[in-house]
Amino acid sequence: MRNKIKLKKWKKTAVVLLFAIVFTLFSFSAHCPFFQVLAEETETAQSGGIKPSELYAQSAVLMDAESGRILFAKNGQEARPMASTTKIMTCILTLEKGNLSDRVAVSGEASAQPAVKLGVRSGQEFYLRDLLYSLMLESHNDSAVAIAEHIGGSVEGFADMMNAKAEELGCEDTYFITPNGLDAQDDEGVHHTTAGDLARIMKYCIMDSGKKEEFLEITRTESYSFSDCSGNGNYSCVNHNSFLKMMEGALSGKTGFTADAGYCYVGALEDGGRTFIVALLACGWPNNKSYKWADTRKLMTYGIENYFYREITPKLTEDTIKAAGGFGGGFPQKEPVELKLRTGGGVRRLLLKQSEEITMDTDVPSVISAPVKAGARLGSITYAVDGRIVAYYPVFAAENIGERSLMTCVSYVAGTFMFQSQD
Repeated sequence: MRNKIKLKKWKKTAVVLLFAIVFTLFSFSAHCPFFQVLAEETETAQSGGIKPSELYAQSAVLMDAESGRILFAKNGQEARPMASTTKIMTCILTLEKGNLSDRVAVSGEASAQPAVKLGVRSGQEFYLRDLLYSLMLESHNDSAVAIAEHIGGSVEGFADMMNAKAEELGCEDTYFITPNGLDAQDDEGVHHTTAGDLARIMKYCIMDSGKKEEFLEITRTESYSFSDCSGNGNYSCVNHNSFLKMMEGALSGKTGFTADAGYCYVGALEDGGRTFIVALLACGWPNNKSYKWADTRKLMTYGIENYFYREITPKLTEDTIKAAGGFGGGFPQKEPVELKLRTGGGVRRLLLKQSEEITMDTDVPSVISAPVKAGARLGSITYAVDGRIVAYYPVFAAENIGERSLMTCVSYVAGTFMFQSQD
């Protein structure tokens, strides 16, 4: 009997402790990353989104290629090695800075690069165009170094060009050391990017660069064959971007893998006038080579099914403001005169989900001091989604407003008197 009483007391104590633990966890859930992830996933699922845990990639981004707006992110700003996805930057820089008919001499450093490699020999010469196909279709590391040395004078010089371009594009946490994406480290850090920055670089390659058509032509080619400049050798390349045949509208992409980076991918797809970019980092390790394709398909499908264009037209809440001390013609009055306004820019379109709302904020003073020149910038109109600005329009004066001064009044009176005298 005593044992049964003790057992009942133990069960009662256990139940109390269990409730205490649960209460404590829920009390501090706002500070617990685990619960934050759960809350985030639940909210995302309810709004028709994707749960971060549904993706294999440790970092992932879905971007609207036209605006650069990120539509979905999972650790999108977390720095990671990016393997051969690096080569999209190598390719676009080469297209912009080089001449495709240039003869590229192979150095000992280039020929010594590890696999995957074209198998070039020191002293050989290749046309730059051919090496770009080798770079992007087969991801050859020796071709990347030969290209870098030709364009930048050295691997280090080319890396400086890559980093300067990344900064120009607004990449917030990207650092290039190698042109091929092999894991590397120097005094400044490790070779890395973020999913967000990688998507931004791809946007530039396919949407903004003056060499975008050449980039797309190379990266969409199924196979390519060539010889060196002397006509020796027979080199064949096959495109390893399987996504090109996986979904209708696939435009471009680049795979990558190293021991530190895992499987990586960046790709683009066009559907009904909309262009989406997916960037994945650390998307599995051997034997999980197919994970990147599953994640890419999931994110692209999510974008296609949920995001559609909506137009944003700049519209002033008030067409005029007051110009204190102004003279707009007629009898010079002490009261402020009306000043007409106009907006800069035109209609813009933005990919939005049906549930997303656009908010407008007008930042224009209600009264300004005269004189005012037509075209003077007076303020702005901004449009935001979820607190992030997605469109910006400047507001200008649409007319000249003179200053009401003593001379203005004297001139007006004199002019009136003279007119009456003539009558």
